[in-house]
Amino acid sequence: MDALLAIHTIAFAYMVSIASSGVSAGPVTYIFGDSMADVGNNNHFPQSLAKANYPWYGVDYSTKQPTGRFTNGRTIGDVMSARFGVPPPPPYLSLSMNDDAILEGINFASGGAGILDETGSYFVQYLSFNTQISYFEQTKEAIKFRIGDAEAEKLCNDALYLIGLGSNDYINNYLQPFMADGQEYTHDEFVMLLNATLDSQLKRLYDLGARKIVFNGIGPLGCIPSQRVKSGTGQCLHHVNEYVKEFNAQVTKLLAALNAALPGAQMVLADSYPVVMELIENPQKYGFKISNTSCCNVDSTVGGMCLPNSRLCANRRDFVFWDAYHTSDAANEIIANKMFADLNALTGGTPAPAPGPGLASTPHLRSALTPAQL
Repeated sequence: MDALLAIHTIAFAYMVSIASSGVSAGPVTYIFGDSMADVGNNNHFPQSLAKANYPWYGVDYSTKQPTGRFTNGRTIGDVMSARFGVPPPPPYLSLSMNDDAILEGINFASGGAGILDETGSYFVQYLSFNTQISYFEQTKEAIKFRIGDAEAEKLCNDALYLIGLGSNDYINNYLQPFMADGQEYTHDEFVMLLNATLDSQLKRLYDLGARKIVFNGIGPLGCIPSQRVKSGTGQCLHHVNEYVKEFNAQVTKLLAALNAALPGAQMVLADSYPVVMELIENPQKYGFKISNTSCCNVDSTVGGMCLPNSRLCANRRDFVFWDAYHTSDAANEIIANKMFADLNALTGGTPAPAPGPGLASTPHLRSALTPAQL
């Protein structure tokens, strides 16, 4: 239902900001994505089939209540925001264009979204990526009205844009037998379609003032519980992981080409694949017991969501996955610490906190930027 760990890229954004400015405050951040980044936008859609505003979601959040986050507690973005001492950007649909928040960062992410408009269509109500960009365009107009054209352009140029999309284009589109794209395209053709669509979307954001863009690569989708159950033996689906690797490789090339063609563009891919695979393959190393099934035990249930009648695991801390698609609060914290350590090492910042049991620091960012640009 979403890009695995999409929002962990906020770590990179803040580390770049700190390294370049020498201050501790985080930058203005605009977030685009799917259910891993959604912090409540889909709550505003009465007919949406991609919502997490009911128990047991939020059971380990600070309020102990569901917020629209697709996990039992915090997202990766929540963890990283807290580490840098700033609140996570609020959901766009909770705001008025008169709110000061539009000058400080907004989360446009929506559960079910993909790169392609047809992705997620059976969730009825959601914000496609193109719609998210359109809402950002409206936001920029409101910013211009508040602070003037020149200052608005500077704010948008200096802001960070965090994008986590692509997983739904596979698990809720290409890999679904009732969706046309999987029948119409070979995988090579489908990757070309995704790449061409993303190319135009990123250029559109650039034209709206975006310069610093972090795109999160897809994690090992073939190993999430909703895909393992399809194997019949609980094993990872190798062909799905190969699809993901090809997608990530093509996006890396796209970002490099855009950096070369667009003046001032600074676009990077944050590669979540090796980080997540390490956690899946060696859960005990990080304090977990189970990484092949979900705490909610909904792997074979239609939808794979943790419903109010779901029977939760005895210890949520033991599980890497909360439901059939989304990582648990505990996993999100571990991975946030991992990314913090990696990115701190990449940018040469101040010493990072310990990344957790047995967690070595190895950068997983594919950048077309020079060290000076970073």
